[in-house]
Amino acid sequence: MSLDDLPARGPQAGAQPETAVRRVDRPSSLRDKVTRAEELRLQLADEIVRGVLPPGSALDETDIARRFSVSRTPVREALRQLVASGLVEARAHRGAVVAQPSLDRLTEMFEAMAELEALCAGLAAERMPPAERQKLEAIHEELRVLSHAGNPERFHAVNERFHNAIYAGSQNGYIAEMTLATRVRVQPFRRAQFRNLGRLAKSHAEHDRVVVAIMRGDKAGAAAAMRAHIELVRGEYEIYAVSV
Repeated sequence: MSLDDLPARGPQAGAQPETAVRRVDRPSSLRDKVTRAEELRLQLADEIVRGVLPPGSALDETDIARRFSVSRTPVREALRQLVASGLVEARAHRGAVVAQPSLDRLTEMFEAMAELEALCAGLAAERMPPAERQKLEAIHEELRVLSHAGNPERFHAVNERFHNAIYAGSQNGYIAEMTLATRVRVQPFRRAQFRNLGRLAKSHAEHDRVVVAIMRGDKAGAAAAMRAHIELVRGEYEIYAVSV
C-alpha cells in the first residue's frame, strides 16, 4: 500500500455542501478539524513566504480565528504545525510570531530533503511493485497535463501524490516517514516556487528523468535524478524569494 492509499480527508457522507464561508466552531469530527487546520496552515504559510506576514509579525489565535471564521482549535493546530516547520516561533509571553529560517538553515533543510528523496527514489527503482509503478506513471501523466494548465495550486497537490508514491515505493516505512516529516518542514518553500514562470513544465521534465530511471530499475540514476530535482527546487525558491 502506498501513502496515497490512505483515506482522503473530505466531507463525510450526508454532509451538506460547504458554503464559501463556513463556521467550524460547532462540535465537529476530528477529521473536519484536521482538514481545516491544514487549510489554515497552507494559507498562513503562503502569506509568510510571500511576505504578506513579515518576520516578527504576531500571530494571535483569536485574531486568526475571527479572520477565517473558525474556532481557535484548528488555529492552534495550524500554528503548532507552522512552529514545527520553522516558519513560526513560539515565544514565552508573546505567543506565536513569524520567523524566517536563515539562508544557512534553509540550505541545510533542502540538503537533507535532497538526500532523503534520492534515497527513496533509488530504493523505489529496485523495489517498487509493478502496480505501484503503473500508478506512478499515471500520476506523472496527470502532472504533464497540469503543467500546461498553469494552475500552481492543483499542480502542487498532485505533485505531493507523486512524491508520496516514490516514498512508498522505497518499501521502507521508516525512511518514508523521515522523508515525509522533512518535506513538511520545507513544503511552504517548495510550494512557493511553482509560481515561477515556466516552473511547472520544468518540474515535470525533472520528474520525467526520475520516472524513467525508476522504470528501468536504475537505482543510481533514479537517486541522481531526484537529488538534482530537489537542488533545482531550492534554486527556484531562491529566485522566487527575491521577486516578492
